[in-house]
Amino acid sequence: MNDYLLSVLLGIVEGLTEFLPVSSTAHLRLSEALLHVDLASGYWKMYSIVIQLGAIFTLPIYFWHRFVKLFSTFPKGERGDRTFLTHPLSLVLIAFVVTSIPSLLLIKKIGKHLESPYIIGSSLLIGGVVMWIVDELNSASETAGLGATGTRIRTWHMEDMSLGQAIWIGFCQIFSAVFPGTSRSMATIAGGQLAGMSRASALEFSFFLSFPTMLAATGYTLLKSLLGKGENPVGVSQIDAHGWAVLVIGFVVSFVVAYGSVGWFLAWVRKRGFAPFAVYRIIVGVAVLYWASRSGG
Repeated sequence: MNDYLLSVLLGIVEGLTEFLPVSSTAHLRLSEALLHVDLASGYWKMYSIVIQLGAIFTLPIYFWHRFVKLFSTFPKGERGDRTFLTHPLSLVLIAFVVTSIPSLLLIKKIGKHLESPYIIGSSLLIGGVVMWIVDELNSASETAGLGATGTRIRTWHMEDMSLGQAIWIGFCQIFSAVFPGTSRSMATIAGGQLAGMSRASALEFSFFLSFPTMLAATGYTLLKSLLGKGENPVGVSQIDAHGWAVLVIGFVVSFVVAYGSVGWFLAWVRKRGFAPFAVYRIIVGVAVLYWASRSGG
């Protein structure tokens, strides 16, 4: 297949799945395998990182006004009832630190799991079941809405989150780093719902947390690759004009598609919840495990 067309297809896959709770890593790995991309190639490993960055950079643009308001109200918050430790920005950074330290220590083990279809399939399947159960547990409370008594939901807006909830969500996010296919957004959204957050507040916090998390993870790996370090490195001098063009196409396509998917996802979840994504995960997880068993894993 032509490299430019391949880059467009992979950029679409990354842009569609980066923020949905279906695991962009799993979909990208499976797409690369189906499209016969050489996963042992340092260039294509680096390409996967570049298009992830394309999707990630949609967040500060899409949520620009939200970011400005959060920074302008730091540390007391919009209502003046927050502190340095409980302001939403602080909670995002705290959750990020809770995730990053164990993930950094487990980085070699994470690398070994990235290419395993059994781990990807199992994570998709188990994560789908967990997500479905958690969303159903909160479904009645979501229907009752804000102000109803005796519901499981205590936090309807991100501004009302507690320090404990942020730490718990950061811990849940570790699973997505260690087990590809879990999905970072699934882990943080389900973790937030278990901690008494509404769908909308858990989703919003997941978006904000994804920016430092993914920026640090992808930026670190990309820098090592470009400096000629790490596994299968690709130095800048090794990339020709064709290679740069393929990277730019993937980055731009991923950015544009991800920007559109963020708005659609927010609107969908507020009305319908996460159950359809859970069902999709279960179906894909079973299909991946079947494919792995037939092909010898």
